[in-house]
Amino acid sequence: MDRLVDLAQMLRSKNSGPFLITLDVFFSEEAVYRRVVDSGVISEANILKLYHLDASDLCGIYFFDAALGIKITYHRAVSSGTCGDRDVYGAQQHAPLMELLIP
Repeated sequence: MDRLVDLAQMLRSKNSGPFLITLDVFFSEEAVYRRVVDSGVISEANILKLYHLDASDLCGIYFFDAALGIKITYHRAVSSGTCGDRDVYGAQQHAPLMELLIP
């Protein structure tokens, strides 16, 4: 088993407008990308649990074979920059993904 952070070339998060967060995972090798995708670890159930989301909060999980990338988008609890927002740019939200174990 390997941690996702050790397999990915890039693992980041960012705002996708003021009301959404997007998590991006990119790989430099197709075999590693396929391993992660085929493992099924990046699933709706796992993302909901990892990020403490309701199913209605998750916009989608998108697998881009041509780019060797995975995009996960979900609704922010509060909009960017408003009272109670702890990450204006959404740049720290990828951290929970880092420790996902991939068989």
